Amino acid sequence: MAAVEKKSFAKLDETMTPFEKVRVDVATIGGLTFKKLTVEPGWQWTKHVKPVVGGKSCQAPHVMLVLSGRQIVRMDDGTETELGPGDIAVIPPGHDPRVVGNEPNVLIELTDAVRPTK
Repeated sequence: MAAVEKKSFAKLDETMTPFEKVRVDVATIGGLTFKKLTVEPGWQWTKHVKPVVGGKSCQAPHVMLVLSGRQIVRMDDGTETELGPGDIAVIPPGHDPRVVGNEPNVLIELTDAVRPTK
């Protein structure tokens, strides 16, 4: 019989600060990786990530649940979507997100839920 697997962000597998204004807490369970991101006000992909990784925009797909704070996601075609607390989103490659407002944008990302498109 299968058992329930349980893990807490209080006991993390890893904590990273891959870019300025970004903290990532990582927990892996059941073959899935969950990331809790805390992104500080003023952060934007083109300002804080692009200089490190290059490219026009973020090419990683994302599946996320916003816990607090807000962000605006601008797609390469110019369309924009604002995400806030309680919103869930699937974001395809080709976007430039930025945190808006005065509070950190905290979100949970399920990194294994979306596969890159061919």
